[in-house]
Amino acid sequence: MKYRKILHLDLDAFFCSVEEKFNPDLQGKPFATGGSPDGRGVVTSCSYAARRSGIKAAMPMRIAIRKCPKLLIVQSHYHTYLAESKKIMTILHNLSPLVEQISIDEAFLDISDLLEAALTIAHRIQSRIYKELGLPSSIGIASNKLVAKIATNIAKVKYRGENAPMAILEVLPGEEAKFLSALPVEEMWGIGLKTVPYLEKLGLITIGDIASANMDILEKHFGKFAKILHQRARGIDIRPVGEDDGIKSISNEITFSRDSNNSKELTNTIKNLSEKVGNRLRKRRLCGFTVRLKVRWPNFETHTRQLTLTQPTNQGSVIYQNALKLFHQIWKAGKPVRLIGICVVNLTPIFQQLSLWDKTYEKESRLLEAIDTLKQRFGRGVIQKGVSTFNYKNDKN
Repeated sequence: MKYRKILHLDLDAFFCSVEEKFNPDLQGKPFATGGSPDGRGVVTSCSYAARRSGIKAAMPMRIAIRKCPKLLIVQSHYHTYLAESKKIMTILHNLSPLVEQISIDEAFLDISDLLEAALTIAHRIQSRIYKELGLPSSIGIASNKLVAKIATNIAKVKYRGENAPMAILEVLPGEEAKFLSALPVEEMWGIGLKTVPYLEKLGLITIGDIASANMDILEKHFGKFAKILHQRARGIDIRPVGEDDGIKSISNEITFSRDSNNSKELTNTIKNLSEKVGNRLRKRRLCGFTVRLKVRWPNFETHTRQLTLTQPTNQGSVIYQNALKLFHQIWKAGKPVRLIGICVVNLTPIFQQLSLWDKTYEKESRLLEAIDTLKQRFGRGVIQKGVSTFNYKNDKN
């Protein structure tokens, strides 16, 4: 039987590693990227020197400072992180066409058609990224995506050194179930923290417990997801490695049945279009840096304006605020409008956005997830969200 050779690449403390690359004075020092400790900012990434003091991603910055008074807070440079990420993905694409980027610092790579041993290729990739870009990475190797990703996580958890792990762990074909068996259920990719207590109440403490559980019991509690859960617990995952579909932008536009100069109608239209674009981005697990507005007058003269954000978004409220700002740059009260379009470009896969300016963004994301779920189950009209007043900064037009 021919097994696939799948690699999962994860950049070690990516944001901090990039900061160290461009500012070597940070090397070996406890520092973190994230929000201000004066507000409700949180840690987005922290150096390994900071981790030895108990600092973790998503920790409130004020607590991090309390744990490590010498902690340096470094301003995040998201455009730089994205640029470095693209360089890494180029290296992977040069090795195999089957690359699937799942976040700014993670990707799967299918190297089944390459003759060399997977472990040899993994070491070569890791070495090349470090030599050419100065960025450390860890790699999991397995016959499928699920086990490869978990292997990366376990390799990094086991690391006890002072610098970046640069770990590599291979799970040999046929050893998937054995590897997963003793791991706690929270290590299963796809199981959220809220699901863990529920599983534990059912007596499912390890992944092996799920694998050996009675299917009738699993179906009773998890419905259609039970079969997938049971298969994953046994290390079975047939999902292919590949790009989503090469989407470059997400947009929505509307042509009014009659030209409109009604300020309230135009504003509501921009709001509704923004929410639709945000919803479509979230469905595809994408976010974008640039908001673009298109306006067409009755004489078919068309104008576009765009604004680039400091951090990517998929939230309708953020898109709306910036689109509305662009609209007021070109629209004068009373001027009739034939068409309005909203577009988000410069897309990137969703990645953790925990720094931002405070926890408002994080709360907004959770609220939108709940609204998306309700609309999917009961229809678009089941619930509507008011306009957010969250102030999302931008850096250039």
